[in-house]
Amino acid sequence: MHDYIITGGGPAGCVLAARLTEDPNVRVLLLEAGGRDLNPYIHMPVGFAKLTSGGVTWGYRTVPQRHLGNRAMLFAQGRVIGGGSSINAQVYTRGNAADYDGWAAAGCDGWTAADVLPYFKRAEDNERLCDTWHADGGPLGVSDPISPHPMSKVFIRAAQQAGHRYNPDFNGERQDGCGFYQVTQRHGRRSSAAVAYLHPARRRPNLTVRTGLQASRILLEKGRAVGVEAIDPRTRRVERFTAAREVLVTSGAIGSPKLLMLSGIGPADGLTRAGVTVTHDLPGVGRNLQDHLDLYVVSECSGPYSYDKHTRLDKTLWAGLQYLLFRQGPVTSNLAEAGGFAWADPSAPTPDIQFHFMLGSGIEAGLERLRNCGVTLNSAFLRPRSRGTVELASADPFAAPLIDPNYWADPYDRAMSIQGFRMAREIMRQSAFAPFIMAERFPGPTEESDEAIAAYAARTAKTDYHPVGTCKMGRDADAVVTPDLKVRGLDGLRVIDSSVMPLLVSSNTNAPTIMIGEKGADLVAGRTLPVVSSVSSARTLEDVS
Repeated sequence: MHDYIITGGGPAGCVLAARLTEDPNVRVLLLEAGGRDLNPYIHMPVGFAKLTSGGVTWGYRTVPQRHLGNRAMLFAQGRVIGGGSSINAQVYTRGNAADYDGWAAAGCDGWTAADVLPYFKRAEDNERLCDTWHADGGPLGVSDPISPHPMSKVFIRAAQQAGHRYNPDFNGERQDGCGFYQVTQRHGRRSSAAVAYLHPARRRPNLTVRTGLQASRILLEKGRAVGVEAIDPRTRRVERFTAAREVLVTSGAIGSPKLLMLSGIGPADGLTRAGVTVTHDLPGVGRNLQDHLDLYVVSECSGPYSYDKHTRLDKTLWAGLQYLLFRQGPVTSNLAEAGGFAWADPSAPTPDIQFHFMLGSGIEAGLERLRNCGVTLNSAFLRPRSRGTVELASADPFAAPLIDPNYWADPYDRAMSIQGFRMAREIMRQSAFAPFIMAERFPGPTEESDEAIAAYAARTAKTDYHPVGTCKMGRDADAVVTPDLKVRGLDGLRVIDSSVMPLLVSSNTNAPTIMIGEKGADLVAGRTLPVVSSVSSARTLEDVS
């Protein structure tokens, strides 16, 4: 028997396993459906381009998206130790202080920006910054790009020409502007949650890690979670594990609601349709799905001005040698070294558009690569009003769930996405790019109307890999967990991962999920960190005008 069972080895699960086992008297079992992080592409930063499909993901697709031409979209989610932190683009952004104050205002006591900042700082080992907003000495490596590509600097100049301020720290006093992203790397290698937290903790005798075991059901007795049933996907052998204290669900924004529903915890009507016996009617499970939708402009370079040139064998070999000998060069790039935050809606209190400048074309699975070198500028509307669902397709634990982000269900999301795309296009048309860009290839310079851009998005838009909210915390009737992350109406059961976010943060979601793991570990252990006095990233009225 273990004290705690953790149901997934993603970012939050790795943090929990490491933090809880700091107490030698606590016994922890971590279950992970995927395998160990042995794929070398995981640890080479540039390997992100190879990891958005294949054996380290679940291979999910959405249901056909009604407002995007009924297209079923690729929806990569990590299936490996480290979860999304092992396959993502390593961009280190936390969101805006107003995001977390919004959580608190929505009923999540203890989750203001001032409450969560100490947990961001506890996690962080920042190579450049150590101030009110940042810290060093934590498990998670955070660094500047080691060998930034010259085109990243061109992008930053072009963004300034388009009217965006330069920002040296998106996680500091102000979020808006353009600049280099910091990345979750240390010494030129990916700093996943597995590398940063779990691997050092695996030496502890009170931590057991089992890979290749998919949690399939939470065991309940008299309204209390007492263990977990797990299945080996290869042999279909079932194992049962008991928890003396709590079961901690950390299977992510897709996996956590799926596991709860397979256990009979969720909306009664949906469970009955899927053939699952209802044990605890909880309507909010699988609801409130939110994600960032990416629209992107692809430009063809007038020369070998992006990492696309490294598809040639000689270039690949040289880049590999550079990395092996000096930990420098293209292999250290996350391919999204620069970006920024801006406003699509001038009345919004904080930035609502995020840019990622990608140093190539066709970098991610499903995207078309140009014959010559290209660059891509992604734009994502950060605060969608549309809400989607995760539902069971059947009672079979190996059946993929029905994932419906419901993109653009709200017309406001469509309008803001199109405006964000226009802003990206404007940056790419600045004079700083003129010596390096031959032409816009996708969607093409003639596609100017809102209708043409929307039609292009229906064919090509993609997830930004930021699903959240499907086990949201709060006090209202749709909340799945309380602000201390306990599942409502049951004992011994918490959800601690990105699924508890009531509202999607205005940024990438890896760092916020690690923060949730850090704070969640303290909630489980009954510890607290001091709250900082005041933090704010909202604009002043003068800024708005």
